[in-house]
Amino acid sequence: MTYRRVLLKLSGEQLAGKFEGGIDPDFAGWLAGEIRSVVGSGVQVVIMVGGGNFVRGAQISGHGIQRVTADHMGMLATMINALALTDIFEDKGLETRCLSNIFAEQVAENFIHRLANKHLQKGRVVIVAGGSGRPYLTTDTAAVEIALELGCDVVLKATKVNGVYDKDPEHHHDAVLIDKLSHQQAVEDNNIKVMDKAALGLAMEHNLPIIIFDALSPGNILKSIQGKNIGTAIGTS
Repeated sequence: MTYRRVLLKLSGEQLAGKFEGGIDPDFAGWLAGEIRSVVGSGVQVVIMVGGGNFVRGAQISGHGIQRVTADHMGMLATMINALALTDIFEDKGLETRCLSNIFAEQVAENFIHRLANKHLQKGRVVIVAGGSGRPYLTTDTAAVEIALELGCDVVLKATKVNGVYDKDPEHHHDAVLIDKLSHQQAVEDNNIKVMDKAALGLAMEHNLPIIIFDALSPGNILKSIQGKNIGTAIGTS
């Protein structure tokens, strides 16, 4: 199966690359090449970025910072990542637009359904900043929501490991990779923490498949949209 339109979810930690925080331009440039091969195959690409390489709202709330304010700070962190990726992608010859779910007209276009569709139909990569624009919702949940809104065929959740295991592979050498799961299994299994349950539940409600895979291996993004057997497929037939 080759998908027509996909949403790639990237974490802020991945964008930090070889650094402990901030953005690794070398990684972003490499990623542009990976995305270019996908766009070149005729597939439309939406990217949702996290902001954990700068600020993670749920972790900094408290000590005088309200949770709502902390989440707003996290949204601004995703804006920094989205702007950087947009410039680096464009520098690498990959036509890209940054759309924001928070009001930031000076630096990004507002996320509007019809505008995003027009960019995608013209072969541009659309990077979405600001998560859902609302507090208490992770960028994982925002990724699923945006994928549904834009009619994406699948959510590609990039991780540092090559899929979902029956136990933590970093602490258990006998951990076994799970090739395929139903949405229900992914929601009910508390050992599966690679994506938050609200995101998985929303995907299950609308029968949206999710692929959990290692996006840092060359060619893996293209393989995932071609239906190759990589990572863990959740909710695929």
